Amino acid sequence: MPDGPKRSKRMPAAARIGFIDKVRAHLELLDPVTWLSCYPCLAAGVMASGGMQPTLRDYILLFAIFMMFGPFGTGFSQSVNDYFDLDLDRVNEPTRPIPSGRLTEKEGLLNSIIALLLAIVCGFLIFREIGGTRGMVILISILSALVVAYLYSAPPFKLKKNILTSAPAVGFSYGFVTFISANALFSDIRPEAIWLASLNFFMAVALIILNDFKSAAGDKKGGLKSLTVMIGARNTFLVSFVIVDLVFGVLAYLSYTWGFHVPLVLVLVGLLLNLVLQIQILIDPKGGISFVNNAVKDGFGNAIGHSEVQEHNAFLRFQVINNILFLVSFLFVAGMVGLKYLNVPH
Repeated sequence: MPDGPKRSKRMPAAARIGFIDKVRAHLELLDPVTWLSCYPCLAAGVMASGGMQPTLRDYILLFAIFMMFGPFGTGFSQSVNDYFDLDLDRVNEPTRPIPSGRLTEKEGLLNSIIALLLAIVCGFLIFREIGGTRGMVILISILSALVVAYLYSAPPFKLKKNILTSAPAVGFSYGFVTFISANALFSDIRPEAIWLASLNFFMAVALIILNDFKSAAGDKKGGLKSLTVMIGARNTFLVSFVIVDLVFGVLAYLSYTWGFHVPLVLVLVGLLLNLVLQIQILIDPKGGISFVNNAVKDGFGNAIGHSEVQEHNAFLRFQVINNILFLVSFLFVAGMVGLKYLNVPH
């Protein structure tokens, strides 16, 4: 936490901005772009259930779970992270709402509390509507994700201080419980869902490892043990790529054993293309796969952001292509699982 005098210097700057700018700052604190990270997991979980019906009730439930894990749950995780990471953000991201003075610390804290309460309310409403084991799974999932989000940023826990705790925390909250909850929303949890949720977990772990490139300088200064700080950029790429390739490999094996032959081909093609990209980045961690640089900046720049760290820019280029390859294969497999259970009562 910053000392009193520093806080008093920032508060007048925040007070001078207009109402619309203040609302925009609160929305920015919730970081809407990050909400997108959990939506494919939710969509895949619903698809794998094979149980959603074209009824108003089911559409409302779908909307509720997207809001619960998106603007409220993920928004809380981003807001509370900014609140506790003020000192680091002065180095890594000084334009964020609180360090830039557009919001005071109290306003930032209020933002996170409101998002937290809305996520909890959504969880209880869904539990009340669905009930039973499925409803309890969803409620426990969102509550545990919120707890992990708090522990991730808040002292003295600060799971983000060490990659051995930070990456699993993100994988659990963004990749695992989202898929399981969405699957439970319309059906009993399928055995295949456990496998797919686990693969989501490991893919999220692999990508969050690389996302730490952007804050390497601040992490080193603040004593955070990110993988980049401990083993360097090229080795960090290597560790992440091994995890990514294992995820594709296991997904291919599962597709084969489940009899999903078309998805199997998609997964293997995705793995092959990824290997080609990964070799280029390992050869040149700063400028690898630069042929997609313009497409990333013009087509996806607003969604994934930009960075002054060259290794992070290389990751962003890889992330765009990898995510497309993985999501196409993953959603196809999830859809095939859903078709398998389409006529099974839930």
